[in-house]
Amino acid sequence: MECHYCDDGAAYAAEHDGVRVGLCERHFRERIEELAESEELEAIRERIDVDRT
Repeated sequence: MECHYCDDGAAYAAEHDGVRVGLCERHFRERIEELAESEELEAIRERIDVDRT
């Protein structure tokens, strides 16, 4: 399986409703960083009141 964003081999794959998408290490890390900084994740943190102690 190849990365969804480039021609490198996929290190990780996700599946939803029978559709599989692969990500290489670099693109996986980039997506995780984007998600970590997203408003959606912040809203989830606020809803579950995550304490970072």
